[in-house]
Amino acid sequence: MILVALLVLAFIVFAIGFLYFWGINPGEITVFLTNDLSYTLPAAIMLICVLLIGLLIGNGLHFLSAFLYTFRNWKGGRRLKKAEEVGSIYRSGVGKLLSGDLGKARILLKKSIDRDPSRIDGHLALASVALQEGNTDEGIELLQKARKLDPKGLEVLFKLATTYEESGRREEAMGIYKELLDGDANNHKAMRALRDIQMDLGHWQDALDLQKKILKTSKSGVKTDTEKQILLQLRYEIARSNFEAGELDRAIEACRDIIKKDAKFTPARVTLGDAYHQAGRDSDAIKVYQDGYKALKRSVFLARLEDLYINAEEPAALLAFYRSQMQVDSEDLLLKLYLGRLCLRLEMVDEAMQHLIDLETSGVDFTKLHLLLAEAQRRRNNIDEAVIEYQKALSIDSHLLLGFICSACGARFNEWHSRCPECKTWDSFSLPERKQIQNAKLFDGSKMILLSEQGK
Repeated sequence: MILVALLVLAFIVFAIGFLYFWGINPGEITVFLTNDLSYTLPAAIMLICVLLIGLLIGNGLHFLSAFLYTFRNWKGGRRLKKAEEVGSIYRSGVGKLLSGDLGKARILLKKSIDRDPSRIDGHLALASVALQEGNTDEGIELLQKARKLDPKGLEVLFKLATTYEESGRREEAMGIYKELLDGDANNHKAMRALRDIQMDLGHWQDALDLQKKILKTSKSGVKTDTEKQILLQLRYEIARSNFEAGELDRAIEACRDIIKKDAKFTPARVTLGDAYHQAGRDSDAIKVYQDGYKALKRSVFLARLEDLYINAEEPAALLAFYRSQMQVDSEDLLLKLYLGRLCLRLEMVDEAMQHLIDLETSGVDFTKLHLLLAEAQRRRNNIDEAVIEYQKALSIDSHLLLGFICSACGARFNEWHSRCPECKTWDSFSLPERKQIQNAKLFDGSKMILLSEQGK
């Protein structure tokens, strides 16, 4: 009732105002719409018409705006509802993927992509399903579709590059990593991946160039120290390539520089000595090998010294070096092993026995030590002791056990186990020579006798 009263009051006020305005503006106004079409109305009527037209236009625009707003909200709500439904299906698919149920994961993820083909994460997850099922081609195809949806997406590009690499398509993987670096020259993950491929391919110079860029843009820390070590290793590989190509001066210079930066890097010392020997500078090679053993206690230096001295028919010089080192460090068991072996080669059996027995009494126990001891006992005509050492070397006991080997991890045991104690695999124990015995064929002596008689 109040609203009606207000409307009546507003109409009365409007009517009074209209009559008042008409009374003081008695003239008429002519409006031309075209040259031939015109309308002549009282000024008050013309004003009212103009106001009504303005109200109609304003309200029309308002209603149109409200309609469009409502339509957009309705459409957006539908999109949001669809996105929530597709997201729920996708999450369920990922859950099945993580739980190992690849069949259901495939169905759900395929459904999410069918509902929304623009979902990049759906393509990535379905690609993971295909790859775990061993369908590499399908996985790559799905990743390519994801790449079309997001050509610069890092996750997509890295996943595609990794898949190419794992499937042996290294050139295509390298292309992806280079594309990533074109977009971000300081992307360390892409640089490291590309470097590792170059290393696998033996492209040492390309790998070294990438490693220099990695170090240049790296911050200090533990990881940087690792990268510096890789840089030295790559420099060494190039030096080794120079050595194999006969470029001895370049190899020598590079190895010497590497040793200055890392005196504990054994390969550089070994190759430096090899390069000196190849260049006819045996005295320099001997010094490198001797210094290398003194600093690092690695057997490779002793092996190199032995080869060099024996080939030069100078075993006395090697024996002198071994003995001098024993005076410096009488508890050097590695040197005792090589000294004992050298003495045995030189028929110095008593001294050889002394060093080898020192090793055995120190708790050292391995096959070749027992073989050396057996050979020393044989040369002293101690046959029983030699047999005992051979038995130890061959792990033969009084029961003549043949032992078992795990087909999964290769661990050896005297006793059979239903489950391997090392790798925890069931039913994997068998005789070490089982396949060799199964594949062999028994020699048929009767056939040989028959063939022999036929030949007569």
